[in-house]
Order: sequence, then structure tokens, then C-alpha cells
Amino acid sequence: MSNVKMKVAVIMGSHSDWETMKEACLILDSFSISYDKKIVSAHRSPDLLFSFSKSARDNGYSLIIAGAGGAAHLPGMVASLSTLPVLGVPIQSKALSGLDSLYSIVQMPKGIPVGTLAIGSAGAANAGLLAVRILSLLDPKLDAELQKYQAKIKTEALDKEKDLLI
Repeated sequence: MSNVKMKVAVIMGSHSDWETMKEACLILDSFSISYDKKIVSAHRSPDLLFSFSKSARDNGYSLIIAGAGGAAHLPGMVASLSTLPVLGVPIQSKALSGLDSLYSIVQMPKGIPVGTLAIGSAGAANAGLLAVRILSLLDPKLDAELQKYQAKIKTEALDKEKDLLI
């Protein structure tokens, strides 16, 4: 990798979000991207939310992946307090299957951008991959790893053609 130090914060509103958010961490692990995982609740620990968000850049983070369910205020509040890119992952809920989370994250007011991913585990994995893509802008070796990854998933998908039986 280049000399650029890259670290990602993977935050979630509660421990129950971990089952989804670990998918982002698995992707980051596969590309050897350093990250910290934290519970930062917009509603239960607002002081922590404020201090974390305001100091994220000074603490060496390059971007933040934030997963939240229900009212899903976490990604938007973080984005309102930091200039780092924030990738929001809506957590699938029992009550509304994550649509409430999706709407809360995707409907940000003008001036407070949050990159919103799909609901659930696929969204968390893609948040990890999008983080890697963003970081690869500063690291040609990481970009080369991404190109190998893309080739691998293409081959895996095409290899499944042999399973198309009638």
C-alpha cells in the first residue's frame, strides 16, 4: 500500500446491528483496511455521537460507515457533524423490514450528504466495498487489488452458468 494512512470507522446504533454490520468489516478485512467498530447511538448516547463525529478526522478516520435501524438518525447526524464521507446502511427491522431505516437515511436535506446503501447485509457488504473504492483513489496498489476482486467475482458468476440445467 501507499504511505497514505487509511482507517475506517464502522459504527452502529446498537449491538443488535452487528449481525448486519460485520459484513462491512469482513470486506474491509479482505482488503487489509484498518477499521474500528463502535456502538454510537444517536438516541441513547448523543454526547458520544457528537464527540465521535466532531473528532473523527482528527482521530485518523478517512470515512465512516454507519448502520442504523428504525428512525436511523445515526448516519445523518454523523454527516451533519463531520466533513468525512458517511456511508449509511439501513438495518432490516422486524416492524417495517428496514424501509423506515432506508427512508430515514436516504432522505437527507440538501447540504448533508449520506451515501445510502441497500437494506441489510448486502448493503453493509457494499458499504465496505464502496469504502475500499473511495480509499483506492489514493492508493494504486489498493486499486489493483480491487481489479483482481472484480475479475474474481466475474469469473465466479460466469462459472455458475454450468448449473443452468433444465
